[in-house]
Amino acid sequence: MRLRTRAGAGAVATGLASILLATSASAAPAPGAPGAGDPYYPGAGNGGYDVQHYDIRLTYQPATDQLSGQTTILATTTQELSSLNLDFALKVSSVRVNNAPAQFSKDPKDASELVVKPAKPLAKNQFVTIVVSYADTPSKVVVDGATAWRKTPTGAEVVDEPFSSEWWYPANDHPTDKATFDVSVEVPDAVSAITNGTLVRKTKQRTGWTRWNWRSTQPQASYLAFLAVGGFEVLQSTTPSGQPFLSAYDPALGAALPAAKASIERTPEVTEFLATQFGPYPFEAQGGVASNAIGFALENQTRSVYGNSFWRNGSNTSVVAHEVAHQWFGDSVSLGKWSDIWLNEGFASYAEFLWSESIGEGTADELAEYLYNSYPADSPFWQVKPGDPGADKQFDAAVYDRGALTVHALRKAVGDESFFKILQTWQAQKKGTHATIPEFIALSEKISGKPLYDLFQTWLYTPGRPEFSPTGQPSAVSAATVARAADGAPAEPKSWSKIRLTHAELAEHGHGHDHGTEAGRDY
Repeated sequence: MRLRTRAGAGAVATGLASILLATSASAAPAPGAPGAGDPYYPGAGNGGYDVQHYDIRLTYQPATDQLSGQTTILATTTQELSSLNLDFALKVSSVRVNNAPAQFSKDPKDASELVVKPAKPLAKNQFVTIVVSYADTPSKVVVDGATAWRKTPTGAEVVDEPFSSEWWYPANDHPTDKATFDVSVEVPDAVSAITNGTLVRKTKQRTGWTRWNWRSTQPQASYLAFLAVGGFEVLQSTTPSGQPFLSAYDPALGAALPAAKASIERTPEVTEFLATQFGPYPFEAQGGVASNAIGFALENQTRSVYGNSFWRNGSNTSVVAHEVAHQWFGDSVSLGKWSDIWLNEGFASYAEFLWSESIGEGTADELAEYLYNSYPADSPFWQVKPGDPGADKQFDAAVYDRGALTVHALRKAVGDESFFKILQTWQAQKKGTHATIPEFIALSEKISGKPLYDLFQTWLYTPGRPEFSPTGQPSAVSAATVARAADGAPAEPKSWSKIRLTHAELAEHGHGHDHGTEAGRDY
C-alpha cells in the first residue's frame, strides 16, 4: 500500500532512466518502466508488458501468519525487454521466465518493486510466462509505513485501495492492466479462504487442510482481488437470475451479525434493481463478506467486503447499494488513472439515491437538495474538486457527496431518457476496460446533444459551492424549498441517516485505504 501522499521519487527517477535508455537505443531491448505513469502514484503498475491471467496457488497458516506459494503470470510484452518490474513486497525465493531461471532483486529505492531480468531478452509482442515463488509473514511487511495485510484472531484479510496485491501476489498493480484470475489457497480445515469469483471446488490433499479453488472469468483490476481467511460462517445459494451467491460472516461481529446478514443477503435484490438502471450485471457471481477486521467497505469484484461499522445502527442496504453499484462503476469499467476517482465514487454514491427512491425512503431530488444545503457555502467541503481531488484528498467526503451531486446535476440537465441511456451506453461500450472523465463527458454530450462543458467544469473542477443546486435552483431558492419538519428545521429524507453513515465511514477510512498499522500505531 503506497500512502496517498507518496511522491514515488525513486520510481520516477528510475522510470526516466528507462525512458532515456529506450529513446537513445530504441533498437535494443530496454528495461520496462517501473511505473504506469499515474499522476497520483508514479510507482504504481509497470511498463513493457500486459497481463492476461494470474494463477495464484498459496498455503496459509493462521497460527504463524506464514504465507507461501507461487504465482504464475501469463502476459504479452509491449516492447523489447531486457528486464521488467513486478509490484510485490514479500520475500521471493525464485523467478522463472519462460521456464528458465531469471535474476531478480528488490529495487533499493522501493521495497514494493521486484526487478526481474530474464535469461534472454524478450521480443516485442512475445507471450511470456513468469513464475514467482515466495514465502513470508505478510503482516510484518511494511511499505511506506503501512501494511494492507491484517492479521485476525482466526486468520487474516488483505483488502485495500488503491494497493493490496503487494502483500500476497506479484502483479502489474494498476487498474489499466486487468486480467482473469485463478486463486487456490490451502488453509487449515477449521477456517475458510474467501476471494473473488466462483468457488470451483474444495479439495483435501493432506490431513487437516482444505484447499479452496476460485475462478474469476472477467477482467479484474489487481486491487480488486482480495483474500479473507478466517472462521467465517459461509452461506451458499443461487440468485433468481441463476448465478452463484456466496456470502461469509465473521461470528466476531456479535450483536451486529443479524444486521449484517439482513443487509448483505439482499445483494441479489439490489443487483437486480441496479441492472434496470445501469444495464446487465457484468459478472458471473455475486456475494459479500462481513468482516470484523476493517472499518471500511471495498467493492472487490463480485464479492464486496464490509467492515463492522456499517451495522452499528441496524441493517444498512445503502452501503450494499453503493458497493454493488461499483461492480459497474469501478470494477467492470475501471478508472484510467487514479485522478478519475469520480467515475467510481460519484456514481456509486448516486446509486444510493436511486435505491432510496426505489424503496420509498426519499427521492433523488429530495436527497440532492438536502445534501446540497447541508454544507454551508463557506465549508471547506466545497474546496475539494471531485474531478481531480489530489492524492491526499482522493477519498475525501466531497468525492462521494459532491460527486453524487454532479451526477444528479447531469441527470436534471439532460433529462431521464438521455441520462440513463448515457449510463447504459457507457457500460456497454467500456465493459471490461478502463476509461477517463473526458471520455464520459464526450459520451454525455454525444447522447444528449447538449454542451455540458460548463456543467462538469462547475461541479467537478471549480472550488466553491455552485451558485445553482443540482436541480437547477438558485441556492437561496433551494434552501427555501427543502421540505421542513414541524419545528421548521429541514426534514431529513428517511434514507439520509444510512447514506450519511455510509459516506462518513467510507471517507474516514478512504473507502478501503484504512492504514491498518502504520508506524506502530493502530488506526
